[in-house]
Amino acid sequence: MQTFFTLAQYDEIVGVIRSKTDYQPKIALILGSGLGSLADSLERPAVIPFGDLPHWPVSTVPGHVGRLLIGMLEGHCVMAMQGRIHFYEGYTMQQVTLPVRVMQRLGIGILIVTNAAGAVNPEFSPGDLMLITDHINFVGMAGFNPLCGPNIDELGPRFPDMSRAYDRELMQFARNAATRHNLQLREGIYIGLSGPSFEGPADLRFLRSIGADSVGMSTVSEVTVARHGNTRVLGISGISNKANLDGSSVTSHEEVLEAGRVIAPKMDLLIRGVLRQF
Repeated sequence: MQTFFTLAQYDEIVGVIRSKTDYQPKIALILGSGLGSLADSLERPAVIPFGDLPHWPVSTVPGHVGRLLIGMLEGHCVMAMQGRIHFYEGYTMQQVTLPVRVMQRLGIGILIVTNAAGAVNPEFSPGDLMLITDHINFVGMAGFNPLCGPNIDELGPRFPDMSRAYDRELMQFARNAATRHNLQLREGIYIGLSGPSFEGPADLRFLRSIGADSVGMSTVSEVTVARHGNTRVLGISGISNKANLDGSSVTSHEEVLEAGRVIAPKMDLLIRGVLRQF
């Protein structure tokens, strides 16, 4: 299993993508569990399965189709990842975040990242959208930071600042879009854990005590690498299940996917509303 990648390997993937399409995307979407339907609405897309790209890990999780679509959306050339890669699938953090590096080498400057997340804040309900205002890099604090290892200076600094991981102008665009479409938009802090087990009540009470509002198994490492390379980020969680702070309910991946069917149309409206403001 490859631990680190070189610029040449990132650029090899870029070359394959450019050989399959003349599109020059400037905006990228990473679509989480059950949220990939937006990618199907891209106009005249080039479709590239993950397995057709050298070094690119293949998604193994239900609800993650595992392909790139590049096409037009709301007048913008967009690359959409229909499904993502997770640390719990057995990949390294560098493999998990390889797509973000490729996006940067393609010249993409804005990343909109979505996920299906469990509620930690007891006021949140399944079907809610949550604007991510900050995150807690719990896995990274434990030593699995995607920036560990050799730093490639062409990609970013050795010690990048993460005090504004989520772009303030893009957050305001999301608020504007929510108001325009009469969507309730929660706001809060997302915490990234490794998974694949769902959190128990004691876990959730602990996460709540340190300031988390939603919890998931992705996103934070992608955002860390994006900001290392000076890519602007907007993050949105789709709340898939209620906070189980007392152990009174059972969470399943099927529940997450079912919630995605409710969340996806709202996410579609919100992201389209953001794109219209560029």
